[in-house]
Amino acid sequence: MHCPYVGSGPYCYANSFAMMFGAAAPSTAVIEFATGSPFGMQVLPGGLPFFDPYGWTPEAGFETALDLLGWSSRRESGGSAGESLARLEAALRKGPVWVGPVEMGYLSHQPGMTGPIGADHYVVVLAVAEGRVLMHDPQGYPYASLALADFMAAWRAETIDYGEPYTMRTQFVREQAVDEVVAIRAAIPHGRRWLSMEEASNAPPASLGNGEAALALAERLERWLDEDLRGHLIHFAVRVGTRRAADGATCLTRAGHDDAADIMDAQARLIGGLQQPLVAGDGRAAARILRTLAPTYEQLLAALKQSAISPKRTLL
Repeated sequence: MHCPYVGSGPYCYANSFAMMFGAAAPSTAVIEFATGSPFGMQVLPGGLPFFDPYGWTPEAGFETALDLLGWSSRRESGGSAGESLARLEAALRKGPVWVGPVEMGYLSHQPGMTGPIGADHYVVVLAVAEGRVLMHDPQGYPYASLALADFMAAWRAETIDYGEPYTMRTQFVREQAVDEVVAIRAAIPHGRRWLSMEEASNAPPASLGNGEAALALAERLERWLDEDLRGHLIHFAVRVGTRRAADGATCLTRAGHDDAADIMDAQARLIGGLQQPLVAGDGRAAARILRTLAPTYEQLLAALKQSAISPKRTLL
C-alpha cells in the first residue's frame, strides 16, 4: 500500500512557489508533479546522476507548472549586479520576491557553506537593508539573514549549469482556480513526454537517460564509490528523487492511474533504499538496487500510455 510522505526534504523551488502562492497554494507534491520532475532519471556528462527526466532542469518545468496550476508570474534575469540589485529592491517594495537559481555554497547562514559547490537553490527574499538580505530559505531557515555580498555572489549563479544570472520572479497572479486533481491529470501527458525522452532536445551530448542511466550508475558504483559522488547522492539526489517518486505515486493515485502509481511507488521504494547502503559506503548493494530500478522506467511509460487510453478510475 502506498503511504504519502509528509516531512522535510530538498524541495526548494516547490516550497518557494508555495510561499509565493500564499493561501491559494496547492500542495508541494502537486507543484513538484506539475514540473515533470518525477518522470525519469538522467546521468550527465561526467557522471553526475539525478533522479529527474533526461534533459530536464528545474527551469524547464516552471512555466508549464505555473500554467497547469492556474498561475502566472513575471520572470526577469541578467544585467549587471547593480542593475539586478536595483530591480530586486524595487520589486521588494511590492512584496516578497522568488529568487533562483542561486549557488547554495555562498549561503553562509547554512552550516558548512563557505564557497561554491555547484548546487542550485531557490529562496524567497523578503527585504534588503543595511547591507544584508532577509529571506525564507526553504532548506530549513526561515527569516535567514545573509550578507549582501554573499547573496549577490550566490545570485550570480556562475557555478550553476543551467539558467541565467540574477533570475527572479514577481507579480504572481492566480489567473484561475484549478482543482489539484484537475492539475494532476493535465500534467500527466507532459510527464509522459519527459519519460519518453521526447522533451530532451537540450540534453547535453553523452547524457544517459532512464534505464540506461541507472545501469551506468550501477556499473560505476560496482567499480568504485568516490566521496564526491557519494556526497551528492546521500545529501541530495537520493533524498529528492525518492520524494519526487513518492509524491508522483500519490498524485497518480489521486488521478485514478493506479497501475502507473504502483510502479512509481516501487521506484520510490527502490530509490529510497539506496540511502542506507550509500551512507555505509556499500556501492555493490546500491548497484543491485539500481539494476532492479532500471526496467521500471519502461514499465512506467507503458502504464501511462495504457492509462491514457483507458484510465481505471474516475477522478477522486
